[in-house]
Amino acid sequence: MEETPVLAALEGGVLTLTLNRPSRLNAMSHPLIEAMNLQLKRAREDEAVRAVLLTGTGRGFCAGADLAGPGPGDPTTSGERDVGAVMDRIFNPMIRAMRALPKPIVAAVNGVAAGGGANLALACDIVLAARSARFDQAFVRISLIPDLGGTWFLPHTVGDARARALAMLGSTVPAEEAERMGMVWQVVDDAQLMEEATKVARKLAAGPTLSYAAIKQAIDAAATNTLDQQLDLERDSQRMLGRTADFKEGVAAFLAKRPAQFTGR
Repeated sequence: MEETPVLAALEGGVLTLTLNRPSRLNAMSHPLIEAMNLQLKRAREDEAVRAVLLTGTGRGFCAGADLAGPGPGDPTTSGERDVGAVMDRIFNPMIRAMRALPKPIVAAVNGVAAGGGANLALACDIVLAARSARFDQAFVRISLIPDLGGTWFLPHTVGDARARALAMLGSTVPAEEAERMGMVWQVVDDAQLMEEATKVARKLAAGPTLSYAAIKQAIDAAATNTLDQQLDLERDSQRMLGRTADFKEGVAAFLAKRPAQFTGR
């Protein structure tokens, strides 16, 4: 039997999810994706979870889909693999759940993030990378396109020209170059990665989670909204947030020159 594919630990409001197939550089098997989907459901429903931290065991963050396993596609009646079917059934629901999660997700990329693994990182809200990490859009090497949202995330993070080149050339991007391109928030020394990523996640967990949910929704909507639509969305979000206990606490703390104590209400 496969080892526990995703390790989960909840401490101080931070749910740390660790991809745990180190012998396969944490390549995504069906059990791993199913475990991720269960943990994302837990993160949504459990009020004790206020932020998520995603990383990998061993030398890699995630090497993409496990091509040596039963994936990346389910067999059709003709014996060919239907890659689209498995995307629909387990991979895409995971990415949708990550983007819709009303709580922030921090990625700590501790090594290679290849193919779907690179785009799994980009699906997170804030990405920190070890200095030795690298991001590899490897899909074209097996005659596929970037998936797990890659064709959406790349243009929105690095721009159209770079997105096309990365996808078509299957380029590998070192961590520091990824930071310059805008794919990564911060690059840190390997030994400091989890300490720094945990600090970020704990800061988010102590913050105004309702505000984070609205920020995620607004930034995603901006990709297709007109300016007028975005101004209306901002108005509606501010109206909602302005009625919350966290807003009242934030203002009171600001005026009293003390740290705010947010509760997510």
